[in-house]
Amino acid sequence: MFNYKQKYEITLPKMIKVKQEFQRYSIENIKDNLVNQISQNKASSKIKPGMSIAIGIGSRGVSHILEITKILIDQLKKYGVKPFIVPAMGSHGGATSHGQAAILASYGITEKELGIPIKSSMETIKIGNTQEGAPVYFQKDAFLADGIIPINKINIHGDFRGEIESGIIKMLVIGFGKFKGATSIHSLGIDKFHCIIPQVGSIILEKLPVVFGIACLEDAFNNIAELNVILPEEMISEEKRMLKRFKKIMAGIKIPEIDVLIIDEIGKNISGDGLDVNIVGRFAGKQKNDIEAPIIKKLVVLNLTKETEGNACGIGNADITTRKLFNSIDFKKTYTNAITSGVLESVKIPLVSKNDKEAIELATYITNTLDVSKAKLVRIKNTNKLEEILVSESIYREIKNQKLFKISGSLQEMIFDQSGNLLN
Repeated sequence: MFNYKQKYEITLPKMIKVKQEFQRYSIENIKDNLVNQISQNKASSKIKPGMSIAIGIGSRGVSHILEITKILIDQLKKYGVKPFIVPAMGSHGGATSHGQAAILASYGITEKELGIPIKSSMETIKIGNTQEGAPVYFQKDAFLADGIIPINKINIHGDFRGEIESGIIKMLVIGFGKFKGATSIHSLGIDKFHCIIPQVGSIILEKLPVVFGIACLEDAFNNIAELNVILPEEMISEEKRMLKRFKKIMAGIKIPEIDVLIIDEIGKNISGDGLDVNIVGRFAGKQKNDIEAPIIKKLVVLNLTKETEGNACGIGNADITTRKLFNSIDFKKTYTNAITSGVLESVKIPLVSKNDKEAIELATYITNTLDVSKAKLVRIKNTNKLEEILVSESIYREIKNQKLFKISGSLQEMIFDQSGNLLN
């Protein structure tokens, strides 16, 4: 490996903790909100005693997902319904029954905790074809159920733009399609998803007994800003509305130019891309991007989340990573996910440094900054946690009097352990 220290001395800038000012939109009482919606609208008229109902839960880290699921199960049992859980997550979890059940378990969703079955079979039934002729598949247990209730958050996608992106409809189309269905839909090309997702979603809503969906909208603090029980006939229009609102309240990094962005962790529980590419300005879709992001010269990713279980999809967005991250990659899970989506760029391996210190120093060195001690560095935990960030001294001098930021610490040097990994 090239020893950049032989010729140049690297002095990393001091960092300071800063809070970004975002508006909060948290609803007051999740239970009352959800119970009232289920009991007071047309949703309850569709629930009959003795019905079997498949509750779909995905691999995304939906805020309060365990609480929401428990409330829904309690309500369904009051109607004399027999609910069960289906992991509706396409090819995630290594495209295996065990792997997908393990993802749910990481959110606390287990048979023991909920008192109902989890049917994680990857078996599917063909229910039709897209206009292009691609087969549409649906998880067999959910297909055979008397009713289906998907739970998901409404979010932007990292690979395409449309009126409907990531949410309830995409879960029905790809999540419930399991590996076979996800592969079939992705074969048409992600650049066509803005048309395909609502098209295939309409087919599923017409053919299958979707009772209602539970759609969440999260604010910049991952609080639930909206929690809506949506009937099938309203799903497409409501998801369009919620997506528009999400784009207005979502978090971001409010610093326009960054030399080095350091991300402590990425993972499938953070985003389908491991990190939100919209936030770091690495959206690669063919549609016009309507999300503002900083200009970032170099992106460093230090580690994977525990919950991602080795799935390193998204690491291809980084310029530099660490040996510890590389050694924790489960290539089977990672490559299965990438092959299913057809987006191989997301799993390309960046330059691998031996530890955090070398990764950050090297990224800083190659940003072509004359005085690296004045380089503009930003460090975040992950792209879901952006209220509190660390910025270098040069950025601090620029933003310290701006109302968008609140200084919550003092300038400190980055501290590394004997192995060269960050301690603070």
